[in-house]
Amino acid sequence: MADENMYCDIPEGEFLKYAISCDYGTVNPASFGLWGKQNGVWYRIDEYYFNSRREGFQKTDEEHYAALCRLAGERRISQVVVDPSAASFIEVVRRHGRFKVTPAQNSVINGIRRVSQVLKDGSVKICRSCRSIRREFSLYRWDSKRANDLPVKENDHAMDDLRYFVTTVIDGGGELLAFAAER
Repeated sequence: MADENMYCDIPEGEFLKYAISCDYGTVNPASFGLWGKQNGVWYRIDEYYFNSRREGFQKTDEEHYAALCRLAGERRISQVVVDPSAASFIEVVRRHGRFKVTPAQNSVINGIRRVSQVLKDGSVKICRSCRSIRREFSLYRWDSKRANDLPVKENDHAMDDLRYFVTTVIDGGGELLAFAAER
């Protein structure tokens, strides 16, 4: 799926909107992407990736929330899209009240198709500084042992957060499930 045209430097100038997508894991890696929109294009401008197996310890929901806050910085984030199976993390984000949190739309095959489309048409680009997602693009593959088309469920955490971003933020797939942050 990786095409060198989808990689770019972080563009100069202001971004009109920001969002964060999260594939949440405690045993499996956690991958969060920071997205900025400029001139009709969404750019993955930064990321957080934590692999507990590689690091030798797990982080709590609160520790991952602190990493989310560091990733957001002082930016006004329109929404944080989270893996819908991460109910405890969604609740932590909601309770803190800083971000609007949305459980992600999780259609795998349609999501992969949409990701392919937006990367091909250039409406989504990955900044070269986002090494974890670039690494996963090189490792992503289909499971040839399955009768139906599904990707191998490893080295896919940044790929999943990208899919959540596209199907929920760009396509609006999760708006009916959105939890507004209490202010």
